[in-house]
Amino acid sequence: MRQFYPVFLLIISNIFMTFAWYGHLKFKSTSLWLVILASWGIAFFEYIFQVPANRIGHDYFSAPQLKIMQEAITITVFCIFSILYLKEDLRWNYLVGFGLILLSVFFVFKKWD
Repeated sequence: MRQFYPVFLLIISNIFMTFAWYGHLKFKSTSLWLVILASWGIAFFEYIFQVPANRIGHDYFSAPQLKIMQEAITITVFCIFSILYLKEDLRWNYLVGFGLILLSVFFVFKKWD
């Protein structure tokens, strides 16, 4: 069961990071320095989950596997965020591009003997 902790922690981490990186796009009239400070504050919580995810995860996964897992989670979280929070459509070419990145998960996790 412990090998699934990194997945859950990375999901939480990526929710925070997506808001830190893209949440300010709804507040374009707010001063840039203010949204930078707010983003840093949100990113602090991202690290609270990301660091233990990688620390625990490295007991079960290689560093490249952890990285590709994080990227796949990031894209999934971002797609949901983009639709629900930013109210932006995901076009077919975005989905193809995201799908190709997700395909990399197969190649990284497949046992090639």
